[in-house]
Formats: sequence, structure tokens, C-alpha cells
Amino acid sequence: MRSIWNGAIAFGLVSIPIKLINATENHSISFRQIHLADGGRIRYRKVCELDEEEVSGGEIGKAYEDADGTMIPITDEDLAQLPLPTAKTIEIVAFVPADRIDPLQMDTAYYLSANGVPAAKPYTLLREALKHSNRVAVAKYALRGRERLGMLRVVDDVIAMHGLLWPDEIRPPQDAAPDGDVTVRDAELDLADALMDTLGEVDMDSLHDDYREAVEELVAAKASGESVLPAEPEDTGGGKVIDLIAALENSVRAARGSQDGEGDGGGDMADVHPIKKTSSKASGKTARTTGAAETSKAAQTTGAAQTTGAAQSSKAARKTTHRTPTGKTVTRSGSSTTEKSAPKSTGAKKSTAKKSTAKKTAARKTEAKESTPKKSTAKKRTSSSGGTAAKKTASSRKRTSA
Repeated sequence: MRSIWNGAIAFGLVSIPIKLINATENHSISFRQIHLADGGRIRYRKVCELDEEEVSGGEIGKAYEDADGTMIPITDEDLAQLPLPTAKTIEIVAFVPADRIDPLQMDTAYYLSANGVPAAKPYTLLREALKHSNRVAVAKYALRGRERLGMLRVVDDVIAMHGLLWPDEIRPPQDAAPDGDVTVRDAELDLADALMDTLGEVDMDSLHDDYREAVEELVAAKASGESVLPAEPEDTGGGKVIDLIAALENSVRAARGSQDGEGDGGGDMADVHPIKKTSSKASGKTARTTGAAETSKAAQTTGAAQTTGAAQSSKAARKTTHRTPTGKTVTRSGSSTTEKSAPKSTGAKKSTAKKSTAKKTAARKTEAKESTPKKSTAKKRTSSSGGTAAKKTASSRKRTSA
């Protein structure tokens, strides 16, 4: 690997010659700007604003723009004369625990390679000291015209340096926090913990850039003249408010299913529904049994009510209605015999209903038909004795009027 900077690590009075090598590389696919009409590439040219002529790199220097727009030229010689002790030195200023470094400060990473055979011994000493102490080194260094902050740590058998942002370059986070007080329930925390435990750890080496691979396939297909089918958009929820508990529960089930090799039923996203309060399978079975029993009772009651309604409709022609002194309306049959026979027929109906429960719907219909002749017999008896009762009632009314 090619080094981008040569210098030394200042470790107290120990100086370790090193080479700075980029530890990361950018695999993002870059595009060029073209003219849509003819496909010609669009290039940017550096043009002077005063004479509007293009200038080369050798004719370009540095300047600081003042508040009023005045340009103050700064040459490389001016910068070289500045007292910058870290110009060619990575100066270690402290050793701190790794958790003292805010990850927000981390920037570009580099490998520090020992530069030459004499550097091997002090390089190894610093590496083993960092391992033994479980700490990292905070250092200052200069790169590309400015002084920077860095952190040295051990990666395998190599000392790595992370460029750090200065503390005043980190913005305060309070403006990004949610507005208002949000309360999280213990049940939600428990489900979140369960989801974290289910997802578990991951092999970092197995992670890759799916988008970059898709772009590479797109470029290859277009280069070979193949047609590219548009990908189906994924439903990300559209910002809908959902039941957080239900979403967590579905996430835990989906994660467990994927780990067990069961999948999620075809790759479809699980629907989120409100949580029902039934907590066990037993309660569900009891509810279904109760509902069936209530349906059966309702059917029996309906059948009995229909039979009673038919009997009452046949009696309607023989009933008389009068108003009492208190204003209540009373309906009476033609004879007291009917009033006595009605409870008997009701008892028969009750017994018939009990039998019909055991013999189911067909038996109930049969018993209902058998009870009809008894009612008609009762009606005949009522009609035969109705005349006598009517006469007695008329004579009693005459005596009362006299």
C-alpha cells in the first residue's frame, strides 16, 4: 500500500519513524455529467473572474477572504514558517480509556507502519503497551495544511490512527431530540430487549453494500443492451402511526422464524393489528363454547316463542279488553278454565323444550307440532264453558248495579 505521509510518532523521548497509509477506501460508484443531446462529457474549467481566462494548476495559489471580500494571499512559504511542531510528528499527548472518545468525533482511519528496521522495536513496544493498558492514545498531527486530532489504537498487530474532529466541531444534539415528554412502558422495553436478544450479533464481514451491487448490475445490463426491469417499491409504512407493542411482537416472531429457518411466509411484511386482551388459548376456547351454547339456547327460545305466538293469535278472537278504574288495560279470556289450562300447556312446552335439546332441531319441531292439538282441545273446553261464565258475570253485574 502506498503511504500518503512520512513522519514519526513522538512517545515521550522515544521517536518512532512511521509511514501513514489509508486504512479505508471508497467503493461508491461515481458518475460523470454528460450533455443529454449528444452524450458529450461536461467538464469544469478554472476561470479567472477578472480576465475570464482559463488558468492551469501552477498558476493557482491560496488566499484568505476577509469579511469585506478582500483576498489576502497566503503562500506555502508563509505556512512553512509557522511554529507547527506536529508538521512531521504525531505527538501523543495522553492515554485514556477507549470509552472516553465520543464516536461522533471519529473521522478517517489510517494504518501506521514502521518505517525501516530501526523502528520495529519502539513500534512493537508502543503496540504492546496499548494492548496491556486497554487504553488508546490521543495525539496531534498535521496533514494537508492543518493540525488535526487523532486516536491511536491496536488493530491485530498494527497501530491504527483515527482522525478525530475537534470538540468544538461537534454540534450539540438537543435540537434533534423529540419534542415533549415521551413515556416508554415496561412492556415495550421488555419486547425491545427480546427483539435485541433474538436478532443477536452479526458477522461484520458478511455485511455489504446492496445498492452498489444493484448499480453495478444496472451498468452491466445497459452496457450489454439488455432491458432493465424496474424494481417493485417496498412499503416502508408511509409514516403511519402503528401499534408499537404489536410491531415489536411481530418483529420478534419474524426474527425467531428467520433464525429457525421457517421464514415469514413468503417474504410479505406482517400486518400490524391492535392487541386483543385475550391472554390464553383456553379463554378463546371458552368463548367459542359459550357462544355456541348461547346460539343453541337462542334457537330453542325462538322456537318456543313462535309456538306461543301461534297459540296467542288463535286466542285473540276470544279475548276481551276493559279498562280498570286506575286506568290500566286488562285483557281477559272468555273463561277461567283457559287461565288454568295455560300454565299446563306452558309446562308441557318446557318439557318439550328439554327433550328437543337432547334430540336436536328435528325433535323440537315434532314436539312443537304435537303440542298444537292439546292447545286446540283447551280452546274447545274454554268455548264450551264460556257461555256459562258469561251468564254468571252478567247476573253479578245486574245485582251490583241494583
